[in-house]
Amino acid sequence: MRYIVTGGAGFIGHNVVRMLEEQGHECLVIDSATDYGFINKKEINYLINQRKQRMRASVHHLDLRNHTDMLNFFRSFASQCSAVIHLASFPRQKAVSKNPIWASDVMSTALVNLLELTKTFKIPKFVYVSSSMVYGDFADGVKEDAVCKPQGQYGIMKLMGEDLVRDYTKRGHFDHVIVRPSAVYGEYDVDDRVVSKFVLAAVRGETLKVNGADERLDFTHVEDTARGISQAVQSVSAVNKTYNITFGNARTLHDAAHLVVSIVRESKSTALIAPRDTNFPSRGTLDITAARQDFGYNPQINLEQGLAQYIDWLRNDPYWKTQI
Repeated sequence: MRYIVTGGAGFIGHNVVRMLEEQGHECLVIDSATDYGFINKKEINYLINQRKQRMRASVHHLDLRNHTDMLNFFRSFASQCSAVIHLASFPRQKAVSKNPIWASDVMSTALVNLLELTKTFKIPKFVYVSSSMVYGDFADGVKEDAVCKPQGQYGIMKLMGEDLVRDYTKRGHFDHVIVRPSAVYGEYDVDDRVVSKFVLAAVRGETLKVNGADERLDFTHVEDTARGISQAVQSVSAVNKTYNITFGNARTLHDAAHLVVSIVRESKSTALIAPRDTNFPSRGTLDITAARQDFGYNPQINLEQGLAQYIDWLRNDPYWKTQI
């Protein structure tokens, strides 16, 4: 099979590409390699180069909002393409808050451009990577048919994207699959997510800041996330459906911080407990029954294993060695 993968040099995206390639598929990768206006340029350039080395596909550095460039790309590569896998996005609320106009352009204008091109070139499937943030506050066991009440621009725009994708299917242009990951962490990530911050602070012997000790996240290692996405892409049972792709067992932020410090061992770090950040919803465990039943999704890497793997990589990676 041939797939167009946007955001294919990203943290999750390059793992999806790598897994599809290992199964014999061809991936055509589009990635703008952006720093979102706040990630260290040296860091993001290093990580993208490392990610490229883990996959065979060449990376086309294009702006998804540029219709002319994207049209030329599709004219060259859309033939016999089985699906568009859309991972390119602003990655989280913090990035959106720093530049909501730019974020909106990427998460809406670029998406519509891509949907129109998928329609025009008669590609049969569109896979949209959304987020658990579309739910807003939720308790354990939230299923995909729950009423979504997102809080903040990131979750609102992700949910809007879901509705746009469904509308194209409703009008008969192509089938779709929507996936909702949660709290993804692991190797080859930037240093600005909660787990990354915990790990770097512990390795450096600094204080870990925990915003709401009892706040819970369904932490999911990036390999499990990517495996679930690649399975959903290929499943004949996943047509026009939405899936939670998470580990399926939320843990508190305090648990995560404590685990990081215990794995680092020699770290003299302590945790500073601060009030929860009210800009983010309270979350818990997501129900992954549908993904299990429809395409055999079975996450393998629990938080203890995933953190140990991540910390080992960080300590031995040439770039991060110089940073710690």
